[in-house]
Amino acid sequence: MGRMLGFAQNSGRCVMNEKRQMLRHFLAALAYRTQKALRDSPERFYEFSAGLQTRTPHQLICHMTNVLGYARSYFIGGTFPSRQATNWELDLNAFHGMLEDLGKYLDSETPLRDTTEERMLQGPFSDAMTHVGQLAMLRRLAGFPIPPEDFIMADVRSGNLGPNQPEPVSPERIWLEGPAQKL
Repeated sequence: MGRMLGFAQNSGRCVMNEKRQMLRHFLAALAYRTQKALRDSPERFYEFSAGLQTRTPHQLICHMTNVLGYARSYFIGGTFPSRQATNWELDLNAFHGMLEDLGKYLDSETPLRDTTEERMLQGPFSDAMTHVGQLAMLRRLAGFPIPPEDFIMADVRSGNLGPNQPEPVSPERIWLEGPAQKL
């Protein structure tokens, strides 16, 4: 068996290489940080607009699904139809479903088509993580800032790409930018 893009030969069979394992972990970090940005936010936050020609959090989740759908096309070919914001719960589940689908392709022997793991990271995967940062920024602008934590200590598990993410392991004790404390 020859070398396949994304897999290394080992005793005549293909095994997931370290690059794919790292991409899988990156997707798990994306799931974790997305849920952190959304955890305990009021429903009205999902439609918050920071101004003209900016995406709402709901639109960002759909766009992130679209970006990851584009990434999936490098495994299966074809195109991914642009998802428009309809129902928050359905759209959020579609986002996590796309993460899980991409995770399955990273775990499989499906070769990448016309790209490399590095290009997946620098392109659609990084683009999606940028949008998680936008969700966090929108939380602050909407008046619902997110408590800080030490992400190096976060309980990010490569096998968990769904919406049920663990609570912070190492939340910051001092939160200077947080909501005003009642005395």
